[in-house]
Amino acid sequence: MMDSEDELGTIYALIERFEKQRLPRLLELKERVDKGETLGKSDIQFMTQVMIDAQRGKRLIDRHPEWQEFCAEVIHLYEEIAEKALENEKRS
Repeated sequence: MMDSEDELGTIYALIERFEKQRLPRLLELKERVDKGETLGKSDIQFMTQVMIDAQRGKRLIDRHPEWQEFCAEVIHLYEEIAEKALENEKRS
């Protein structure tokens, strides 16, 4: 088990990766689905990987409740994208 300082370092590294790599792509996908577009295969693979990584980090975040609201907001964004993409897919 990691000590708290190591865990916080891991969390900060994950947050930095999220801000620089994942969030821009999620926002781009949100913009596209809001315009009525559907997701492509690589978009779906990306969304799947985001959720797999989130599940892996759940125990870590559970031990640091100060990050739970942030994670809930990310999950909400993911859900909005997925729901809208599904609506768009049904319409096409």
